[in-house]
Amino acid sequence: MSEGPSAAVPADKRYYWEDFPVGRVRQFGAKRVMHDEIIDFARQFDPQPFHLSDEGAARSLFGRLCASGWHTCAMVMRMMCDEYVLDSSSLGSPGIENLRWLKPVYVDDVLSVRLEVLEARPMASKPHVGLVRSRWEARNQHGEPVLTMEGWAMFGRRAALEAAGA
Repeated sequence: MSEGPSAAVPADKRYYWEDFPVGRVRQFGAKRVMHDEIIDFARQFDPQPFHLSDEGAARSLFGRLCASGWHTCAMVMRMMCDEYVLDSSSLGSPGIENLRWLKPVYVDDVLSVRLEVLEARPMASKPHVGLVRSRWEARNQHGEPVLTMEGWAMFGRRAALEAAGA
């Protein structure tokens, strides 16, 4: 690959900015939430009693052990990575907006994700990069929304590779 802006765009990926048009919907994942994972995450990052033990959770508003909202975000991110991010020209993200935890996530819940592309445009200052604004919704096995978030992602553009002859 030549030097310059297109050098930052991976040439061996399946998904590029052009693969995320406005209106595109993807549904994926089937992540079972495990008891020990909830506790392990909480010990490291969110050590509140209702995330740390069955006993602490029983005395809480939740009544039973539930995942941290941050853990839920991390599980959604992992499902996104497995579904498309790791096989994409992802260049990171400038941030997440409108994050909401709508319902507790409990042991043995099975999470899935729905992604909808809301906006897509080339980056004005870096035309080899495309911006994609998406809305993610995680649902449990009952189809109940447990998390929503919106945010931007940056992807390399296939057009930049083609222009560079890659």
